[in-house]
Amino acid sequence: MKKLLFLSVLLFISTSCQNSEDREDNTEVIPVVNSGSEKAGHLPLVDGKTVKNVILMIGDGTGLAQITSGQYALVGPDGLLHMQTMPVTGIVKTHSSDNLITDSASGATAYSCGLKTYNGAIGVNPDKTPCKTILELAIEKGLSTGLVATSSITHATPASFASHVESRNMEDEIAVQLLNSGADVMLGGGFEYFSSGYRSDSADLISKAEQAGYELLRTSDELNNSSAQKLLGLFADDGLERVESEPSTSEMTSKALEVLSKDEDGFFLMIEGSQIDWGGHGNNSGYVIREVEDFDNAVKTALEFAQKGGETLVILTADHETGGMTLQRQKADGDSLEIYWTTGYHTGIPVPLMAYGPQATEFMGWRDNTYVGQKLSELLGVGTLPQLHQ
Repeated sequence: MKKLLFLSVLLFISTSCQNSEDREDNTEVIPVVNSGSEKAGHLPLVDGKTVKNVILMIGDGTGLAQITSGQYALVGPDGLLHMQTMPVTGIVKTHSSDNLITDSASGATAYSCGLKTYNGAIGVNPDKTPCKTILELAIEKGLSTGLVATSSITHATPASFASHVESRNMEDEIAVQLLNSGADVMLGGGFEYFSSGYRSDSADLISKAEQAGYELLRTSDELNNSSAQKLLGLFADDGLERVESEPSTSEMTSKALEVLSKDEDGFFLMIEGSQIDWGGHGNNSGYVIREVEDFDNAVKTALEFAQKGGETLVILTADHETGGMTLQRQKADGDSLEIYWTTGYHTGIPVPLMAYGPQATEFMGWRDNTYVGQKLSELLGVGTLPQLHQ
């Protein structure tokens, strides 16, 4: 017994020392800027309006630390990012049906279908039965729909709103289903999943997309100059590479809103800041902050649109937190802050939920991720979730 106790204590000491060494290896420093004299204020609540349009913004891997580090580096401790001006705040629990730590596939399916499923599942329940998504319900009701991402458009989060496969890795099949979904606007990366030169089955989905009425867009100039009503933007072979020819998330959001808002019946639009998560996986705070800035500029575009008519509900949340990012210690001179990462994967930390527009107060408090999809479907008037495909 004494030997076992000694070994347990030794293991604890060894692990503690190793963790201390890991902390040194996983610590970064970010700059902290002065806020300046002009500070953004909070947006007001919107009363007496019904929801005509929904913009769901998902910052992949984005927890409070990612947002706050972006705030400190971009607008300072007394400033506010655009996302921080949203007047309603809640908290989302993120566990999946088979794990306390969700992945993006099950996390996004909770938002799209309003149900829990296993990690890796795209638009299916734990029995692998396809579940109807809020985007599909919106199409059935005659609303316009769109998907925007900085990953491939076939990646887990956008895929979960318009396809149904057992595994997120089935991106060739996801591309086929996206084209058949009826979504009006799909903007992101992923050219290789549509091109016959890359696909394992050599299928030419580009020609099929054009035959279905989509205009193929490959650059930001083509996006900004397009007047088409069905858009397939594939600005990189896989995820966006942040080169000059690619559009920003704000540009993609602006074009999507321009197209979808022409529908008098309303629209549903999902926008993902995909690569905040990738910065978290790489324990790269500079990457995270650049992606937070890009995503926050898209939030600004969405909020400006929503303020014009008062009938657009904007919801901002995350599928999960990535990296266990913590704001650890201020440097002595006060112009920088230490960041510490606890993991290279996702964590079980609940994520923020923010809302602006009619019925925004429905998203106060602690909520399960399934609640968000269920409530958005109800408020948009397209039906109830969850539902299974017959």
